[in-house]
Amino acid sequence: MEEYIARHIDSTEDCFFMWQVPPTVMFGRNQLINNEVNTEYCQEKGIHLIRRKSGGGCIYVDEGCILFSCITHDDQVNMVFAQYIKRVVDMLQAMGVDAHSGGRNDILIGDKKVSGNAFYHVPGRSIVHGTMLYDTNIQNMVASITPSQEKLISKGVQSIRQHIALLKDHTTLTLEEVKRFARQNLCSSTITLTADDVKGIEEIEQDYLSDDFTYGNNPRYSIVHKKRIEGVGELEVRLELKNNVIKEANIMGDYFLTGDLDNGILKKLRHVPYNAQAIDNALPDRLDDIIRNLKKQQLVDLILAE
Repeated sequence: MEEYIARHIDSTEDCFFMWQVPPTVMFGRNQLINNEVNTEYCQEKGIHLIRRKSGGGCIYVDEGCILFSCITHDDQVNMVFAQYIKRVVDMLQAMGVDAHSGGRNDILIGDKKVSGNAFYHVPGRSIVHGTMLYDTNIQNMVASITPSQEKLISKGVQSIRQHIALLKDHTTLTLEEVKRFARQNLCSSTITLTADDVKGIEEIEQDYLSDDFTYGNNPRYSIVHKKRIEGVGELEVRLELKNNVIKEANIMGDYFLTGDLDNGILKKLRHVPYNAQAIDNALPDRLDDIIRNLKKQQLVDLILAE
């Protein structure tokens, strides 16, 4: 729905809507499902698996969570994020909740996370979407995105509960009252979708539901280098080499994608000799408008890591 609105609804104003789903694990556009998701637990509990088109990490959501989507014409990533998060923080504060922004994409109550947010582009529009935890099932949250060992799950529930806030513990409003309050404070008018709009949304939906998009095509790579880079996230560079020349490249992880990864980085690495000078010459000088906060030298070093 958010992608359809961004591509087809001609509005000069920002568009905002809320939505909810049954128990679902949503993982980032460039994450490997087998690295992030306890698929056995999800199958056992009937938890849906969905890949989203924004970057960032793996999340669990259910009927106790509200999801927000905001579509805007602005394409300055940091500004879009800052404006959106300020709006939501102001709304929570008007509700009487002591909320504030924190980290690269979070909204906190005290030192606990109540909302995480991510971002992606379509031509001419930017989309920010995020969670608002009201009464989410913490057991499912931990078990669906961690290894299956029971001791890790039990410890994980305790640990996660110390680091996240549930909105129900900070307001007397019910879930439906929170949704009504958000609409009244964040929106000034409404757009009603037509039957043709709904049909268009259902056509886009088929891409999201395909196995190719969900599970991806992950061929064997001859070189895999992985590192967490402060302010960027977890990056896993995968290279297929032939005669010491890069044949294919991919970058997986929970980083924030803010530009065109394929054309901006991956295609530029193809057919490039696997050495520092050639790789440095092939890459653009600025990478932080493609992967948030990433410096060129950091990527070069990771590609060539021993």
